[in-house]
Amino acid sequence: MPDARRRAVVAALVGVVGASLGIAGAGHVYLREWRRAVAWFTFVFGAALVLLSTFADPATVTVDSLPREVLFPVVGLLVLSALDAYRVGRRPRGRNANGEPTCPVCGGELDRNLDFCPWCATELEWYTVDG
Repeated sequence: MPDARRRAVVAALVGVVGASLGIAGAGHVYLREWRRAVAWFTFVFGAALVLLSTFADPATVTVDSLPREVLFPVVGLLVLSALDAYRVGRRPRGRNANGEPTCPVCGGELDRNLDFCPWCATELEWYTVDG
């Protein structure tokens, strides 16, 4: 199995395990996509809070008594988070969506005139990024 596909499958599995525990963005944490993981977690948590306050009494609700209007959208968002982790994992490492090189450590855009990442100061070897 190619490296990108294996990485994507593991990210999706970690995302599914995280989703089963109610934690969105777990697959993104595995991929070290920190901002995306925080964004997914915040979005799903916020949506759950809004849905709970709209369709149930947050003070008296339990896991067993969650209304369908809350449960189904939250589960759907958790599944979308795992699918997004798979999609992000399929991207080739060291490249952004436009095919330009990115830092293998922080993911920041690189300047080919520099031998280091201007965002995290990681020393770069261009032959490995271009390869």
